[in-house]
Amino acid sequence: MPVRRRAGPIEVGLPGWIYLPAAVGALFVLTPLAAILLRIDWPDFVPLITSESSRAALALSLKTAAASTAVCVLLGVPMALVLARGDIPGQKVLRALVLLPLVLPPVVGGIALLYTFGRQGLLGQHLEVLGVRIAFSTTAVVLAQSFVSLPFLVVSLEGALRSAGAGYERIAATLGAAPTTVLRTVTLPLVVPGLISGAVLAFARSLGEFGATLTFAGSLQGVTRTLPLEIYLQRETDADAAVALSLVLIVVAALIVIGSASRRLAGPL
Repeated sequence: MPVRRRAGPIEVGLPGWIYLPAAVGALFVLTPLAAILLRIDWPDFVPLITSESSRAALALSLKTAAASTAVCVLLGVPMALVLARGDIPGQKVLRALVLLPLVLPPVVGGIALLYTFGRQGLLGQHLEVLGVRIAFSTTAVVLAQSFVSLPFLVVSLEGALRSAGAGYERIAATLGAAPTTVLRTVTLPLVVPGLISGAVLAFARSLGEFGATLTFAGSLQGVTRTLPLEIYLQRETDADAAVALSLVLIVVAALIVIGSASRRLAGPL
């Protein structure tokens, strides 16, 4: 007898055993977050997170993270375009160097920035003559955050560019569009979701940056003391405040990531 197949696409399921390590991985991520919730002193939660130093640290973190994200977009978009569409010698080496901050310990990045923009640094000594001081300033916080966050945007956008392909761009070029016109009207609109995703990742990474900021910018209240630095200092003197501020940082980062994911799932604007 002939075998009848059910109409419609055949769905390929997952093997049952795969759910066990997936569940373990989920617990590995969620259990520490639950431990923070259980450790918080809820009756004093609001006073703990609304102290003057806490409010200043949160405001500074949001301001510098937004500024560093803007820097990442301004520099990362051209870099991703060159890596995905360009044809230059040593392109693979260039990609590896661009992505190097992903694997470098943040404190190493901070030291590198210090010896570049510090008072006796490679560029800093010349800027010092002009009266420009970067190290241990709010500008240093933005540079430190940008240094560690830039690869996240580049990776996300380069992947989106490669996934989109170059077919529409070739058609536009065939019709006589100039390269800048192709970039503005075809390439960038195609990869807006990837750009948003990369910007969100860069912002979230900037918001949580600690090592490079501490090494290059220090910890001056209202100037360079971001929320992660405030949490670290509070841990030594007031553990309840450190836990409460940790929850604030988790909630802010989660809202940003979830909001971005919801917009992407909703489709193009």
